[in-house]
Amino acid sequence: MTDHSTHREHVADTRSADLSFTTPAEDARTVLLNKVNWGAIIAGAVIALIIQFLLSLLGVGIGAATLDPATGNNPDAGTFSLVSAVWYAVTGIIAAFAGGFIASRMSGRTLASSGALHGLTSWAVTTLFLLYLLTTAVGTLVGGALNGLGAIAGGIGNTVATAAEAAAPALAEETDPFAGIQDQISQATGGTDPEALQNAAVSAVRAAMTGDEAQAEQARETAAQALARSQNIPVEEARTQVEGYQQQYQETVQAAQEQATAAADAAASAASTGAIAAFFALLLGAVAAWFGGRAGIAAPIATANTIVGRHV
Repeated sequence: MTDHSTHREHVADTRSADLSFTTPAEDARTVLLNKVNWGAIIAGAVIALIIQFLLSLLGVGIGAATLDPATGNNPDAGTFSLVSAVWYAVTGIIAAFAGGFIASRMSGRTLASSGALHGLTSWAVTTLFLLYLLTTAVGTLVGGALNGLGAIAGGIGNTVATAAEAAAPALAEETDPFAGIQDQISQATGGTDPEALQNAAVSAVRAAMTGDEAQAEQARETAAQALARSQNIPVEEARTQVEGYQQQYQETVQAAQEQATAAADAAASAASTGAIAAFFALLLGAVAAWFGGRAGIAAPIATANTIVGRHV
C-alpha cells in the first residue's frame, strides 16, 4: 500500500511538472523584467527636477509681469500667494508625469505595473531631493536664483517700508501697553524740575499698573501723590487720573491679548491649510508619476524563437 501511494504521488508530481508553462530561462527573464532599474529612476528624477525648475522660472516671469511698482496696481498678497501655490502644484504634477514617463521608458519595462512602479519610485526620489533642498543651506543657494522678483518689485518694497515707518508709533503702543499712558503723563508734567517729577510719576503709575495685586491700593495712592506733585493738581484729581490710566491699561492689555490669540489662530489655520494642500499636491504628483510610468512602458518584442518555444 505504501509503495502504491508513493508511485501515485510521483506520477502526480511528474504530471505537474509537465503541465508547467514556464522554463527556468523564462523565470529568470521574469525576474529581470521586474528588477528595479535605479539608473532609469535617477534619470527620471533629474528630468522631473529640471522641468519643475524651468516651470518655476516661468511662473516667476509671469508673476513679475503682473507687478507695476509705478502705479501700485498690483495683486494683493493673498491672491499672489494662492496663484503661486496653484502654479507650484501644477508644475509638480507635470514634472512628476514627465519624470515617471522617462523612468519607465528608460528602464525598458514592458509590464504596465512595473513601469508604473518605476515612475512612482522616481517621484519619491524627486520628492526626497526637494525636501533636502528645502531643509539645508543648499536650498538657500538655489532659491537665490529666484530673487529677481524682489528686485523688480523694489518700488512696492519702498512703499511698504514707508507705511511701516508711519505705523511704528502705533506698533510701539501695541507692544507696550503703558506707552500711551507714559506719553500722557509726560505732556502734563510741569513744576520746577519737570524731568525728575515726570520720571517719578511714570515709575509710580507703572508700578500701580503692573505691580503686585496685594499692594495695588498702596501703589495707586503713591501714583496719585506723584501725579499731584508733577502736575500741581489736587490729590483727588490725581486719583481720578490713576483710575482712568488703570482702565486704559487693562483695555490695552486685553486688546493685545485678543490680537495675539487671533494671530495664533490664523497661524494655526494657515499651517493646517498649507499642510493639507501640500499633502494633496504631493498625492496628485504621485498619481501623475504612476500614470506617467504606465504610459512610458516599452512595447514588447516577440521573436521567432519565443513563438516557436511556446508552441513546442
